[in-house]
Amino acid sequence: MNLGLLFLESLSTGVITTKEMDWVTSQQQNFSRIEKATALRLGRLFDSGLIQLGCRMK
Repeated sequence: MNLGLLFLESLSTGVITTKEMDWVTSQQQNFSRIEKATALRLGRLFDSGLIQLGCRMK
C-alpha cells in the first residue's frame, strides 16, 4: 500500500476503510517526513468529517 495513493483515493471518494486506517496506524514509524505530514492531513480531514470511515463500492 502507498500512503500517497491512499490519500488521493480517500480524498476523491470521501471514504477510508478500516483496513486502510489500520495500515496507516501500524506503519507510522516507517513513514518519511513527507508521509508523516500526509498522514496528519488525512487525520485532520477524517476529524473534520470530510473523510468517513466505511467501505468503497467498486
